[in-house]
Formats: sequence, structure tokens, C-alpha cells
Amino acid sequence: MNQILDSQINAVTAIDILLEPDETMVRQAQVGNARLRENFPNGFALDETHQPHISCLQRYARTADLDKVYEAVGRVLAGEKAALWKLKAHKYYYLPWQEIGLAGIVIEPSDVLVGFQRKLIDAVAPFTESTGTSAAFVTTTGEPDINQPTIDYVATYVPNSTGSKFNPHVSIGIATQDYLEKMLDERFEAFTFSAVEAAVYHLGNMGTARTRLRSWELAA
Repeated sequence: MNQILDSQINAVTAIDILLEPDETMVRQAQVGNARLRENFPNGFALDETHQPHISCLQRYARTADLDKVYEAVGRVLAGEKAALWKLKAHKYYYLPWQEIGLAGIVIEPSDVLVGFQRKLIDAVAPFTESTGTSAAFVTTTGEPDINQPTIDYVATYVPNSTGSKFNPHVSIGIATQDYLEKMLDERFEAFTFSAVEAAVYHLGNMGTARTRLRSWELAA
């Protein structure tokens, strides 16, 4: 019994504090996802459990403190006019893993996005842990595994993906690296879009936003 209680007290949840984009970005992401799935049919489809999103902060949060995380995020959002932000998508990129890669549409890291991220880091820091295991993520019978790069990515998100290293993007799917290299060589038509909501999601494999835990409408 004590071991069960200890595991509950020490449990962590892999979370993504994110922005959900408007239809302009969603359509672009869906087009890209369909294209990638032609190359790599075993990749994920963008659907209710794989939402297009802009990760602002990934962390291992203590499960018992998730309500405190939501309160902290809500306070940060209350001080922002995030619905007025104009975001610019300007290129593709991908993260390699073995013979495949996770592709995304890259967004210019504006001062407001970098500042927003910094506020989130400070706000949720008291409720986070430095690392976690596959148990911190969403798994299903169809997708039972969490790969090590995903576990490590969340553990090192701060500092490896923050501040001057922040690379805001919308992940669009998986393909072979040969295909993705050709995709990166193509001309990308830049476009602007907005965010419509903020949310905290429970993460799945490859950094996918699997389960929405809490959401907020953005203020103008």
C-alpha cells in the first residue's frame, strides 16, 4: 500500500502548454499531413487526438499539482492580449529519428512569443520535475510505446528549446528523411495566422498533443 501511495505522490505528467492556431494554419497543417502520409502511411493523422498546435513549453509536471499548473497558466494568459498576435509561418523543418523525421511548419519566434514562453517557464517551475518516464505520457493499445527521444525532449525542453533556442512550430507528421530533405528544398509560401485558444495537453509519442487537460479562450 505504501508503495502505491508513494508512486501516486511522485507521479509526473508530460504536459504541453500550447497555442491552438486558427483555420488558416490548420488547413496548411492538414495539407502537409496528407502529403506526408502518402510517403509514410504509418505516420499519424491530424485528428482529435493529434491536434495541430504551437508548443510553448513542455514539462514534467507533478500530477498532484496539475490544478496549480492550470492556475499559473491562467494568470499568465490574463496578462496577455494573445488573440491580437499576428504570427508568421515561414518554412518547413524536421527532427530526425532513425530513418524518419517529424516534420513541422516553423513560425518566426517573435518577441511576444519568446516573452510569453519565459513567463510560462517561471510560472510553472514550482510544480515541475526534471525528468520522467514513459508512464508520464499517453499510450494506447494501438500506440503502446514512447520512444526515448520523446522522453528526452521533454526533459531537456528547458533550456534546449527556450529563449534564443525557441523554435515555435506546428508539427504536421512523419516521413522518411529522404522525402523530408526534398520537401525542405521546395519554396515555402509564407503566411500569417492567429492563435485562437491556449491549452494544456497531455503528451503522447513524438510530442503529439493527445489529451486536452485544460483550455482558455484568448483575450484581445
